[in-house]
Amino acid sequence: MTGPGELSGVLGVDSGGSGLRAVLAVEGGREGRGTAVPLKSEEPVRTGPRGIDAGHLMEQLVPMARQLMADAGITTLRAVTVGAAGYTSLGNALRADLPSALARELGVRRLALAADGVTAYVGALGQRPGAVVAAGTGLIAIGTDLTRWRRADGWGHLLGDNGSGAWIGRAGLDAALRAHDGRSGGSARLLARGEVMFGPAGTWPGQLYPRPDRPAMLASFAPEVAACADGDPVAVDILAEAARHIADAARAVCPAGGEVFGEVQVALTGGLFKMGDPLLVPLRAALTDRLPYARQVPAAGDPLAGAVRIAVDLAEDRLTLPREEDMLYVIAETPAPEALAPGTPAP
Repeated sequence: MTGPGELSGVLGVDSGGSGLRAVLAVEGGREGRGTAVPLKSEEPVRTGPRGIDAGHLMEQLVPMARQLMADAGITTLRAVTVGAAGYTSLGNALRADLPSALARELGVRRLALAADGVTAYVGALGQRPGAVVAAGTGLIAIGTDLTRWRRADGWGHLLGDNGSGAWIGRAGLDAALRAHDGRSGGSARLLARGEVMFGPAGTWPGQLYPRPDRPAMLASFAPEVAACADGDPVAVDILAEAARHIADAARAVCPAGGEVFGEVQVALTGGLFKMGDPLLVPLRAALTDRLPYARQVPAAGDPLAGAVRIAVDLAEDRLTLPREEDMLYVIAETPAPEALAPGTPAP
């Protein structure tokens, strides 16, 4: 509880492949009032044998949170949401360690841990039925009928993420190397652009395979594929196939419309869609074909905005989204920080 004249707030956190972002919403965390400028760490949170490294996340988050609180004059965090890439399959350590650590370090009593697809969904559509495709370097589709979550893809650049930036970039480089070899399906324009970016084609495997950030390197070529789509049929076909993959993922998770839900909505969020019409035109057509009952709407906000919104609703006791351990894990009230010894997990 806060005393007279004291400000409280909520904290939203987005942990992804490009680093960790945190933002504070003040005055009880009410939407649209006093949202601060986010702070960001450029270092992605590590993963280890136990999954996402909770200790490494805390090392980055605690100084950010304290700075945000000090800058805003906040004395109490009413709720925190951490949305994390890989949480669905790598979130065990976060569930075990973060509740007690955040209670001890920041006095957090209400906490939501979520897959980044869930925060992307809430940022885009809020608490309503539908589907959201979040795409950048990777890709995941999340849908809900408000009783359970559905997920499609998000399996990483080796096993999935079909239609993502990494997928498009890899398909473009494949077409470039086909042209280099004289095989069918090649694109001389993509070969030329690839050699401007990465040097002679023969050096590409040596540059790519040893790198830990292979997906990001592949995705960096996706805008070149879009740039060639004004006259290169190979680039056009790559983007059309990407659009079909994205629409298929959305259809797999989207609840049916009708009397039960009324209108369902589908939204797109993430940096991939900044590629513009070369991807969006075939994608809109593919979505209309595969989801004729769903209305395509702009995303209201990004995953960080979704994390804040979940924290706001948790603080105000109005969070109604499905709670599933590996998608949205909620602790409504942890023990008081002084009752927690270091290393003791919250119940």
